Amino acid sequence: MNPQLSEDEHDLSAMVRDFADTVVAPRSYEADTRHELPMDVVAQMGDLGLFGLPFPEEVGGQGGDYFSLCLAIEALARVDQSIAITLEAAIGLGAMPIFRYGTEEQKDTWLPDLVTGRALAGFGLTEAEAGSDAGATRTTAVLDDGEWLVNGSKQFITNSGTPISRFISVAAVTGERTRADGTVTKELSTIIVPHGTQGFTVEPAYDKVGWRASDTHPLTFEDVRVPEANLLGERGRGFANFLRTLDEGRIAVAALATGAAEGCVEESVKYAKSRNVFGVPIGRHQFIAFTIAQMQARVHTSRLAWYDAARRCDAGLSFKTEAAIAKLVASDAAMRNARDATQIFGGYGFMNESLVARQYRDSKILEIGEGTNEVQLMIIARSLGLDG
Repeated sequence: MNPQLSEDEHDLSAMVRDFADTVVAPRSYEADTRHELPMDVVAQMGDLGLFGLPFPEEVGGQGGDYFSLCLAIEALARVDQSIAITLEAAIGLGAMPIFRYGTEEQKDTWLPDLVTGRALAGFGLTEAEAGSDAGATRTTAVLDDGEWLVNGSKQFITNSGTPISRFISVAAVTGERTRADGTVTKELSTIIVPHGTQGFTVEPAYDKVGWRASDTHPLTFEDVRVPEANLLGERGRGFANFLRTLDEGRIAVAALATGAAEGCVEESVKYAKSRNVFGVPIGRHQFIAFTIAQMQARVHTSRLAWYDAARRCDAGLSFKTEAAIAKLVASDAAMRNARDATQIFGGYGFMNESLVARQYRDSKILEIGEGTNEVQLMIIARSLGLDG
């Protein structure tokens, strides 16, 4: 038993790992090939209570914390990153903003289905020219006769087009603000836009290199009208609220990346013990053994990093820099381990039927999503007083 985990945390991790091995893994290749999120697997995740892990029982959650959620994400990512990111985005980008910033009416309307996995939601931030630079957002929301009139488009939005997707929280420019020094800046707010609203179009899904079973779409908003009460959180606080969401998301992505890196180790160890070359298992060759040992060291280091960031988050301590470090270290580990595992598998590692091949394709996005690794370096450098 890992001494860094409580008995309940150990049991949760073991339970999700068993679910991943027996339910998720057998479906992974088919789902990847079909570019289709298996909704029956999502439903079973809901039955296990995974979508409610970090939420209190009074809103229908499991009464856990963010660390518990990350344990589940890591366990799933060992065998299927698409399923892991579905859970991460459903909570971090879908349900958590409602729980944290929503009115009582918004919570009563949306949370019961979100925390049980009966519904999914997405967060619409990224645009063609706005991602890491959220200040470049062009989507607008203008108050008109008691309604928000939303126009614009979003890209790369997870969980936005499934049969149970219910709404998108849209980051939009709602006006301008003048700072004390006279500088005029965009006022960013978040508006809830339910699916089925006239003018809101979920465009065809992307043909992605990796995460092919996760649901990802571009979105278009053309004169979309929603009630003024659909403002999520305080007007003008959209960017600040999103930064908190993004910091937490980096911990979850670090946990996901750690799971992916661990999955590559598990597959490589099994292959190295069973694959014979020149009459002996390839694992007896020092180069192969040392390569897998390096892979395991990366997993261990990555896990320590996200454990630290998640514990700080749950304790109410500052965790921005630690989250950036965890995301940087773990995404690098996932990509390097996937590359090494593919090399160990040789030709078999180049076949999509192989888990390591899918991990290789999937892991690249971990260095890009939730803030590129260059952004993480910038955050870490600033924490050291290196602002240039």
